[in-house]
Amino acid sequence: MPSRNLAQYLVVTLKGLAMGAADVVPGVSGGTIAFISGIYEELIATIHAIDLGFFKLWKQNGFLAAWKHYNLGFLTALFLGVAISILSFAKLITWLLEFHPILVWSFFFGLVIASILFVGKQIARWNGKVIVALLLAAVFAYLITLAKPLGSMDSVWFLFFAGFIAIIAMILPGISGAFILLLLGAYQAIIGTLSDLGEGISKANWDIFSQALLKICIFGLGAIVGIKVFSRVLNWMFKHHKNMILAVLTGFMIGALNKIWPWKEVLSYRTSHDGLQVPFIERSILPTQYTEDPQLLMALVFIVLGFLSIFVLERIAVGKKKHHEIEEQ
Repeated sequence: MPSRNLAQYLVVTLKGLAMGAADVVPGVSGGTIAFISGIYEELIATIHAIDLGFFKLWKQNGFLAAWKHYNLGFLTALFLGVAISILSFAKLITWLLEFHPILVWSFFFGLVIASILFVGKQIARWNGKVIVALLLAAVFAYLITLAKPLGSMDSVWFLFFAGFIAIIAMILPGISGAFILLLLGAYQAIIGTLSDLGEGISKANWDIFSQALLKICIFGLGAIVGIKVFSRVLNWMFKHHKNMILAVLTGFMIGALNKIWPWKEVLSYRTSHDGLQVPFIERSILPTQYTEDPQLLMALVFIVLGFLSIFVLERIAVGKKKHHEIEEQ
């Protein structure tokens, strides 16, 4: 693993800030940002290497030797940036979702449409199996969007499960953890919890901070278990069954577009832990059926902006890849 000075660790933290910003937006993957910024392979290798041998090495050669051997300075600098960014953006997105929901969901809708094209065109060989996998994944994802949410964010098991599944975003570029949370019906609740955590810190309110921290820790534990379980399996599948995996991912995103359609009608509400009535089951409707101002023109503008955001990231990624290929020749 490379040795770094303080300035280089600061650069890693800045890359973490960019990853964190991507991770709170459905359709943009923190893994994609890691790939573009040139730290993806080191991130995966470092995560793969972490095991209980850390404590044995600590006992034999001291904490500093174990810390350097497992490249934990890199992970600490990176995840510090991720954490700062997520806490900052969570507050902003919570506010935007409350006061400008149509425009926010329109932007996300454009992001996911572009992500579908980005992931789909990486399928190198189309055949019957690939097409069937894509269609089945699309139908499955669509049915999930019609079903009741799998659980309540006040439930310990659901928090753990959400973290376990969402961590896939860090392993495969092109998949958004926030998108997976959307599919599970957990996105707004997680973003709200992160916002509460930031508010508890800024206002020194122990009650708000402790409740939010407990939820985030459970979610984080699920993510840690998930990344250790999924990393080797998914990387193996990506190497040996890449077309099939890409088809499934593309299908998931197509089917889940229903979840982020900007115009919704609330069918039922649930009571949150704060005693507030929040939407529980919604259905997509046409802008003309929307009872309030559908903001159609601005929604179209934000869909285009979301689409272009992924297009620009893709251009950067392609340029980075070509640069690496030239250097290797």
